[in-house]
Amino acid sequence: MLATGIVYLVGAGVGKEEYLTVKAKQLITVAEVLIYDALVDEELTNLASKDCLKLCVGKRGGKASTPQEKINQLLVAYCLQGKQIVRLKSGDPLIFGRANEEIAALQTANCNYQLIPGISSALAAPLLAGIPLTDKFWSRCFTVLSGHQPEALDWLALAKIDTLVILMGGRSLKTIIENLIKYQRSPDEPIAIIRNCGRIEQEIFWGTLSDIVEKTARIALSPAIIVIGKVVQLSPDLDPTTTKPLANKTILVTRAQSQSSKFTTLLQQQGARVVEMPALAITPPSSWADLDRAIAQINQFDWLILTSANGVNYFCDRLNALGYDGRVLGGIKIAVVGRKTADVLQTKQLNPDFIPPDYVADSLVINFPEDLAGKKILFPRVESGGRKVLVEELSAKGAEVVEVAAYQSQCPEKIDPQVWQALKKQQIDVVTFASSKTVKNFDKLLKQQASTDGIDSLLTNVCIASIGPQTSETCRELLGRFDLEAKEYTLEGLTTAIINNY
Repeated sequence: MLATGIVYLVGAGVGKEEYLTVKAKQLITVAEVLIYDALVDEELTNLASKDCLKLCVGKRGGKASTPQEKINQLLVAYCLQGKQIVRLKSGDPLIFGRANEEIAALQTANCNYQLIPGISSALAAPLLAGIPLTDKFWSRCFTVLSGHQPEALDWLALAKIDTLVILMGGRSLKTIIENLIKYQRSPDEPIAIIRNCGRIEQEIFWGTLSDIVEKTARIALSPAIIVIGKVVQLSPDLDPTTTKPLANKTILVTRAQSQSSKFTTLLQQQGARVVEMPALAITPPSSWADLDRAIAQINQFDWLILTSANGVNYFCDRLNALGYDGRVLGGIKIAVVGRKTADVLQTKQLNPDFIPPDYVADSLVINFPEDLAGKKILFPRVESGGRKVLVEELSAKGAEVVEVAAYQSQCPEKIDPQVWQALKKQQIDVVTFASSKTVKNFDKLLKQQASTDGIDSLLTNVCIASIGPQTSETCRELLGRFDLEAKEYTLEGLTTAIINNY
């Protein structure tokens, strides 16, 4: 009779949660027992429930390891107890994972099991390095092999294959290269070694068969994927004529949970490794009543002021939800703060009548294009936590300002596990802030987690980069300092400031 439990042999992919299959993530979150390898990232094990029993059974060269027979026994024992077990293997469970031995043990004990595929590092690492494994001119085929026991391989045959992808070959690199050259592979053949693929600390070593051993001397090449073949030189990251200014720098970008970051793209184009941290949760206001009332009386206003992309999106979405479109704003002028806010407004088929030159709210009052006395201004804004200075200064010049809640900006419940691990391991070079709110939430989340883990400040060797004066002042108040500030208060300006810093 079959056991009532079940073992899922699940591929963990190459590290990050975003590289998991949907099925794999679903199974991890409901597992009663999680048995995982050494290379499985903590970010993935944190997906399991608090009640889940977690057992690390990883095998790493030179370190104490769990015998395979013991792993087999654990799987069978928990399955016979009726548990739902996830056996989490890095990459794909059937590629160099000894899954066949585990399956055999489960079959012998009449245990239920199911295989869940994962993204193998053999495919993901070259892709993340920009290396195509096939090319109509240079690579009609590729072979994946283990470099763990090079003496057992047919190097005469392997030397004739266009592209080689080698797992577990870091310790045998010299022997691998000697065998390929022995069987007529050119010493000038391109080679790339991708270490820690898919993780924050991913690093790529480029070279040829003749110089890669010297280039990687005294570097621990594990875990790493080795790619050998002419296709290596097709990677856009391999350009000997340019040195990107932010190469080898890891930058933490704080942002709203729901927003993809243009800033990330700007930094990546300059060679940076970017880690995004959700530091704002943008949601609808607790009540639409005030905004709805203002929209119904929109023709009574002279100006509409929008100071953020979130303000634009929520105001325009609410306008549409009430059955209006941009034509209802025909009799009102629009002022925006910042080029990004203006760009988002234009996606709504609306053009601003005024953008202050310095891209900050204070500049809006100083440079306002007409006398404010007697003007009625509608100001849709964040429900709480915003600065009052703009309203006070507009009112001081004789304007009647009607503030209405258009959205809420809240702090996430906890810091992103990937970010926390990167900070603990001192893998972050720069942390960036594009608003005072992200500084406040970052500080809150950091202190909350540090208190839980009993850790002091983790920002001692991290460069703190601010988009403008108000954000810098908040950094000084909460974080004790800021190290650089953009001269132009835009994401492009902040990118330039970071480049100049290095």
